[in-house]
Amino acid sequence: SLTISFGLINILPISPGWRVMLQNSPQLNCMAEENILAQNCVCVLKRHVTNVLKDGRDIDHCCDYKCLSLFRRVVIILEIEVIKPAGEVGGKLGDPVPYNEGKGVRHPCPSVGGTGPSIPAFESFRFLFHLLLAVKSFNRDFGKKAPLAMPSTPGGSSKVVPIASLNPYQSKWTIRARVTNKSGIRTWSNSRGDGKLFSMELVDESGEIRVTGFNQEVDKFFSLIEVGKVYYISKGSLKIANKQYTSVKNDYEMTLNGESTILPCEESGDVPMMQCDFVPIGDLESRDKDAIVDVIGVCKSVDEVTRLTTKTNREVSKRSLSLMDMSGKLVTVTLWGEEAEKFDGSGQPIVAIKGAKLSDFGGRSLSASFSSTLMINPDIPEAYKLRGWYDKDGHAVEGQSLTELKGGSGGGSTNWKTLSDVKNEHLGHGEKADYYSCIATVVYLRKENCLYQACPNQDCNKKVIDQHNGMFRCEKCDKEFPNFKYRLILSANIADYGDNQWVTCFQESAEAILGQNAAYLGQLKDSNESAFDEVFQQANFKTFVFRNRVKLETYNDESRIKATVMDLKPVDHKDYIKSLIVNIRKLAM
Repeated sequence: SLTISFGLINILPISPGWRVMLQNSPQLNCMAEENILAQNCVCVLKRHVTNVLKDGRDIDHCCDYKCLSLFRRVVIILEIEVIKPAGEVGGKLGDPVPYNEGKGVRHPCPSVGGTGPSIPAFESFRFLFHLLLAVKSFNRDFGKKAPLAMPSTPGGSSKVVPIASLNPYQSKWTIRARVTNKSGIRTWSNSRGDGKLFSMELVDESGEIRVTGFNQEVDKFFSLIEVGKVYYISKGSLKIANKQYTSVKNDYEMTLNGESTILPCEESGDVPMMQCDFVPIGDLESRDKDAIVDVIGVCKSVDEVTRLTTKTNREVSKRSLSLMDMSGKLVTVTLWGEEAEKFDGSGQPIVAIKGAKLSDFGGRSLSASFSSTLMINPDIPEAYKLRGWYDKDGHAVEGQSLTELKGGSGGGSTNWKTLSDVKNEHLGHGEKADYYSCIATVVYLRKENCLYQACPNQDCNKKVIDQHNGMFRCEKCDKEFPNFKYRLILSANIADYGDNQWVTCFQESAEAILGQNAAYLGQLKDSNESAFDEVFQQANFKTFVFRNRVKLETYNDESRIKATVMDLKPVDHKDYIKSLIVNIRKLAM
C-alpha cells in the first residue's frame, strides 16, 4: 500500500521501529498541488536517491540485520511519471495491507552497544530485502544514476547526499554541487557592531539552495569560490529560508560555520549548470506584482547605459533591454550595476534571467536585481529552440510589449510615435508623464549655456559657485573644492516628416549627439571658440532613435509641454526596415 502526503510520506509501515520513508524533490511539489500524484494512481519511479536520517546508524557498520529496525531510510524522488491517473484506475488495485506480522524481540548489538527496539521476525527482514531489490531494479531498468549508497567524499567522513534531502535535523552530510551565483562582499554597521557577509547559490540534479557566509567564513571561503565550479560542501547549518530575500526554490537555506569545509570536485560533468523554471513572457500578465520569476527571450533592443543618483547620493548604472519569446510578447527588463555596464546586446543574443522581479510599472516589466543570475546564450535546450524560431520566423515579428499595456506610459522603448502623434494625442497632459520612442533628426542645437561647472564629487552633479579665490563651493555637499567638472544640459530641436519638437538632453544623451565628452567641450570653449562651434555644426542633421518623456508643466502661470530625452541610440536600419514592412502589411490588410 502507498500512502501519499507530500513532505515526508510513509510508504510501508513494516513493523514498530522501522519505516521506509519517501521525500519529494521541491520541483515536483506541483504534482501534488495539481492533484496529478493522487491516491490509487499508477506511477513509474524513474529516478531517485536514498539517504538515512540522522537518528539512524550507518548500515555499513551494523553487524546484524536486526539492527535495521533502528534506521529510517528516506527515498528522494528526482523523477516520477504518472502513467495512469487515479480517476482511470477505478479504485484500489487488489487488497494490499501493511505488513506487520510478528511481535519481534529486543536484542543487544555488539557493534554499537545498547539494546535495540522491537523487531519483526526474519520474514519481515526478508520482505524488506526484496523491497530494496525492487527499488534497485528500477534504477537498473531506467539506466539512471541513482545509487542506493551515494559515493563517499574525498575525506571519507560522510556520504554525498542530494541537496533535496537536506534538513535541519541532520548533522553529518556532504553535498556535491555547482556554484551558479556568487555575490560580492557586503558590509554592515549597527549598534551591535560591524560585520560582513557573502552569499552564493548551489545546484545539483535534485535541487538548489542558498548559502551565506559571515565574517570569518568570508575570509576563509570567498576567494576560493568560483562561479561555475563544483565543490564538496560539508557541515553547514540549515534553517528555514526567508523567501523575502531569496528566489531559490528550497524551503531551507544554509549558513557556513566554523566546522564547514569546502573542497573542489574535479569530476563535475554530471552536475547541472543551472535549474530554471522559465515563465513564458505572455504569462507575466497573470502573475502577481513583485513575483520572482525566471525568463528567457531574444534581446530585440537594448538601451545605452545611464547613471542614476539614489536617495543616498550614490550613483548606480542602469540599462534597459526588450526581451521577446515565442509568444510574440515583449517585456522591458532593467539591468543594474556591473551587469548593466558590461552587457552587450549586439547580434540579438538569447538572454536568460534567473530570479527577476516582476513589476506592474507601465503594465508589466522586470528588474534583474543584484541577486539575479544573467546568462547570455546559455547552453540549454530552451535557448537553442528559441534561437531556431527567431532566425526562421521570429525576426519578422514586431511583438506586443507588455510594458505598454497601461496607456503606453511605462517607458517602454517600443511605443513608437511620430512627433505629430505626440501633439495630436495630447501625450503628457495626464497626471503622469508619458513615454514614447521616435526616429527623428537633429535640426538645431542651442550652444549657449549648454555647459555648467559642477561639483567634482562622483555622487553629486550640483552646480558649484566660483569663490573667485581658486576655490569652488558646492552648497549640496557643503564643501569647497579646488576644481570642478563640466556637465551638459543641451536644448535641441528634432524633426521627422510630420513635425518638430524642442527637447532637453542631459549628460549622456548630449554627449552622444555631439560626439564629444563634456570635459573636452569645456576645454574647447575656453581655448578655441571656432573649434567649439564646429562641434555643434557637425552634430546637425544626424538621425537617432529617441526615447522621450513628456509632461505638462506650469511655470509663472504658463503651462507648456516639457520633453526630456531619456535615451538615444543610432538607427539600426535593418530593424527599422523590418518594422516598416510589418506596418505596411498591416495597412494593406
